[in-house]
Amino acid sequence: MTLHINDKFIWDFWHYEEAGQQHLFFLQADRAIGNPDLRHWNVSIGHAVSTDLRHWTPKGTVFAPSATPAWDDCTTWTGSVIKVDGGYHLFYTGTSRAENGMRQRIGHAVAASIDGPWERVGSGLALDLDERYYEEHAEGRWHDRALRDPWVLPEKIDGVYHMFFTARRNDGPLYERGVIGHAVSPDLVQWQAMPPVYQGGHYGQLEVPQVFEREGRWYCVFCNVAPHWSEAMRAQHGGGVSGTHYLVADHPLGPWQPAPGFLDGDMPCRRYAGKILRDPVTGGDCLMAFEDTGADGQFVGRITDPIALRMENGLYHLDHPLAAR
Repeated sequence: MTLHINDKFIWDFWHYEEAGQQHLFFLQADRAIGNPDLRHWNVSIGHAVSTDLRHWTPKGTVFAPSATPAWDDCTTWTGSVIKVDGGYHLFYTGTSRAENGMRQRIGHAVAASIDGPWERVGSGLALDLDERYYEEHAEGRWHDRALRDPWVLPEKIDGVYHMFFTARRNDGPLYERGVIGHAVSPDLVQWQAMPPVYQGGHYGQLEVPQVFEREGRWYCVFCNVAPHWSEAMRAQHGGGVSGTHYLVADHPLGPWQPAPGFLDGDMPCRRYAGKILRDPVTGGDCLMAFEDTGADGQFVGRITDPIALRMENGLYHLDHPLAAR
């Protein structure tokens, strides 16, 4: 069945559940652009609803880059949605045309209904880069400024809200700088950057983080591609794979460490940007991801049905890894 829209490429997504309704927000681009690699620069955010994570009703485009010159007039990329005090909050990634999309920042929009309309809070800008902790873009260092994919917890911890995001620290070997960034806020509007909660050392970047708790243990799901693994990780894991994996910790602020092995990866990349969700049909955890490279070697651009997971000793495994291929 999958979440497929005939005239759209769809890829990174985030989930919100309410009153038995499963909401996916996702990045989308018109298939009319031809080359799927151009999708990142022709992007908007779509919305679809389901009761079972299998049968979907698309709701159309709900958010897009600013129509006038702004910090987010080039792209609006991956984020998260939470509900606090009856209102809905969308946190998202933005880039500007003036910077050729090279410098990412994190934005904030609100709505009275999960169906929108979504309105930026002020200019929309919630968090900019803090060079005390995170790497700024420079030619020849990395392909962009990594400050994106905000994941915000809906409940305060120690009196503040916590945001986690994709970033890079500003020291160390090139492919060991990928970290999970961290920021805090008393009110979801004023954000202060903090040191990363995962200090890196294993990957050049960890994309699309999702942070959640299961049975007293915390998990941070992320994705990346094999060329962005550190030399040590590639040597340890046969050159690496591209796909979705996770970190584990006893507390959301860490310390975090990569789980052994790799949850769902392949070469070439089969599925990417996975999320671990509760399957409303089985009641167990499942993995959903977007389909990347198909059997014909071409980009697919749709979202999978749930893939069953099992947990053993606090670690996730695909229930039927061969069938899931």
